[in-house]
Amino acid sequence: MSTNALIPDHVPPELVVDFDFFALDQLGKEDIQLAWATLHDGPDIVWTPHNGGHWIATRADDIGEMQVDYEHFSHKNFNLPRSDYDQYSLPLGLDPPVHTPFRKAIMPAFQPRTIKTLEDIARETARSLVAEIAPRGECEFVEDFAKVLPINVFLGMVALPLEHRSFLLEWAEIAVRSPDVALRAEVHAKMREYLTPYIDARMQNPGDDVLSMVITSDINGRPPSRDEVFGMSSLLLFGGLDTVASQLGFIAMHLARNPEQRRALHEQPQMRARATEELLRRYGLPNTARVLTKDYLYKGIQFREGDLIQLPKCLFGLDDRKNADPLTVNFDRKPSEVKHAAFGAGPHVCPGAVLARREIMVFMDEWLPMIPDFEIETDKPLIMKSGPVNGVLALPLKWKV
Repeated sequence: MSTNALIPDHVPPELVVDFDFFALDQLGKEDIQLAWATLHDGPDIVWTPHNGGHWIATRADDIGEMQVDYEHFSHKNFNLPRSDYDQYSLPLGLDPPVHTPFRKAIMPAFQPRTIKTLEDIARETARSLVAEIAPRGECEFVEDFAKVLPINVFLGMVALPLEHRSFLLEWAEIAVRSPDVALRAEVHAKMREYLTPYIDARMQNPGDDVLSMVITSDINGRPPSRDEVFGMSSLLLFGGLDTVASQLGFIAMHLARNPEQRRALHEQPQMRARATEELLRRYGLPNTARVLTKDYLYKGIQFREGDLIQLPKCLFGLDDRKNADPLTVNFDRKPSEVKHAAFGAGPHVCPGAVLARREIMVFMDEWLPMIPDFEIETDKPLIMKSGPVNGVLALPLKWKV
C-alpha cells in the first residue's frame, strides 16, 4: 500500500482501504463514479492513509446526516489534502451562526430576477456556440462548449471582461482538482491580486452587478471587509465554473453513449427536467470533506477531534439502499424516487442549484435540436479525473453534417 500517512491508533485495521481519490482514473472504469462505487463493496465508513489520511463515508444515510450536523462535522476544513485557507472561502468555510450573514450576502445573486438574466446570458451563449460548432461535425466538448457556457454566465454576473476567461478557467481547474495544496494556495493568491482592483473600484462606485451586491451587503450591521468580499466572490467563481462544466461533460458523455435516451430527450422536451435530476443523481460531482470538532463516537466508530471525513456526493446517489438499480440511468423514475445529494444539504446547500439546473436545461434545449445525433470520437482521448470535484477534462465528439 502506497501511502503518505501513518494509520492512527484509533482507526480499526479492518476499516483501512487503499483508496486515493486523486487516482481513480487508474482503475479503468467506464466513468469516475463507477470507480467511487467500488467502496460500496466494503464497510459503510472507511479510512484511507492517502492524502494525509482521512475517513470516507460511503452510504447515503451517513453522508446525509453528516452534511447537516455541523456541530460535530464542521465545514472549516472541506478540502483534501487539508489546507489552511478553507476558512477564508466564504461562507463555505464557516459554520452557523457565523456562516449565516455571509450566505445571506450572496443569495441576491440567485433570486428569480437575477436567475432569469443569467439564464438569458446562458441561452445566448449556447446558441452562439452551437451555431459555430454544428457545421464542423466534431468538437472537443469540454473546451468548445462546457467550459465556455458557465464562465460567460459568471463574468456576466460580476461584470468582468469576457477576454479574461482563459486564465480564470485555468485557475478554477487547479482550485477544484489539484492535489497540490501549495499550488491551490498560489492560485488563490493570483485570484486575490486579480480581483482586488475590481473590488476596490466597486467599493467606491457600486453598480447593479453581483460583485456590487456582495460589497453593499450587511454582515451583522456592518459592511463586509475587502477580505470578506474576496472570499465570497472567489467562492462564486470557483464554485460555479468547474462544477457546471464538469456536469455538462458527464451528461454529454452519457448522451453520446446512449442514443435511445438522447433521441428521447430530443423528441420529448418535456422529459428534460426529469432527466436532469436523474443525470445529477448518476453523475455526482463534489467530494468535499468535514473536520471533526471533538472526539465523537458514531455508529461504533471512534472519531477524534481534527479527523477529516470525506462525503462523496456521487456515493449518495449510487447507494442501492436509497435508489433502486442505482447504476442505471432511468428517465422514467418518479421524482420521489430520485434521491441524490448533488447540491448538498443543510446550511451549506449549494445556493446556485437553480442556476446550475437552468444551465443544464439550456444545453439540452439549444444543443439537441441542432446536433441531435453525436458520438464519442474514439481516435481521440476521453479524459476523466477525480478530485474535490469529479470532472470530464476532454470529451471528443463527432456527428454527421
